[in-house]
Amino acid sequence: MRLRRRSLLGAPALAALLPARQAQGQGQGQGSFPERPISLVVPFLAGGSTDIAARIMAERMAPRLGPAARIVVENRAGAGGSVGSEWVRHRPADGYTLLLASASALGTNPAALPEQTPYDPVEDFTPIAIIGGGPMVLVVPAQSPHRGVQSLLDAVRARPGQMSWATSGAGGIGHLTGEYLKLRAGGLRAEHVPYRGGSAVMEALAKSEVDYSLEVLASVAAHLRDGLSRGLAVSSLRRHPLFPDIPTLDESGLPGFEMTTWNVLVAPRGLPAALTGRLAAAAGAVLADPAAAQRLATAGVDPAAPNTPASTRAFLVAEREKFGGIVERAGLRLGR
Repeated sequence: MRLRRRSLLGAPALAALLPARQAQGQGQGQGSFPERPISLVVPFLAGGSTDIAARIMAERMAPRLGPAARIVVENRAGAGGSVGSEWVRHRPADGYTLLLASASALGTNPAALPEQTPYDPVEDFTPIAIIGGGPMVLVVPAQSPHRGVQSLLDAVRARPGQMSWATSGAGGIGHLTGEYLKLRAGGLRAEHVPYRGGSAVMEALAKSEVDYSLEVLASVAAHLRDGLSRGLAVSSLRRHPLFPDIPTLDESGLPGFEMTTWNVLVAPRGLPAALTGRLAAAAGAVLADPAAAQRLATAGVDPAAPNTPASTRAFLVAEREKFGGIVERAGLRLGR
């Protein structure tokens, strides 16, 4: 399933996903839900794109669950999102603990760091809704001589193992995107340098401590605007409206290249279908609200097209298989 930007917001198809009875909160045996505040766990520190998206969703979803409903964002950071995800996994499946997960927490970490992620990203959670996502950006320092993707790849190819690339953590979405890039370019060799977060990566690029990086758009946007780094390509199949002059990897000599980061709303395994439907309906209504959608996009999360708990599960299954394939092809043995 591909994340699409706002062309489908408000589409008639959304109506089919939001039955009036669910939207009004009349699930069987769940009419009084919620009777106390709901905890929305963010498995990262406050201030990042996932955290901002969670706060937007919490603010806008609560009124759609009931006039006195409250959703409180709770940050439980650590191990690239795995700490918070594991904590949520062990909570009761009663609708009062939710997780806004990321591609790292429920995608790349389970694939690349199985010893640090003792959960299955699909079977151990109840999928509710895809919230959104965005492309990775291939970036180089402003002083870099490379102004195109092929120029950079040719340089890496000519100096195997001598050039370096940075990510915001081993096993994360940037790391696996970079490994996929090297595979697609013919099995290139370059030194991977993991940092503790996107801001540290961008500082290293600004100082020309590394040759390139693949980072989420939300992390690189300010540096691109200020001219501290140069974007060579985005990892989506379409150019991003915030930076329409930056081409895609697909049009830069790597046809079909697509890798996006994403956020999904999940609950502990076993959440009753009635509650799952109510929460999915509330999330879908927020994504269909143009004002909320704009706030999410500004935070670096392109709101997802209309989706259901079933399609969210299918998406997680596909992402698990994709990332597992990259790890196997790249021969990664992290944390084993």
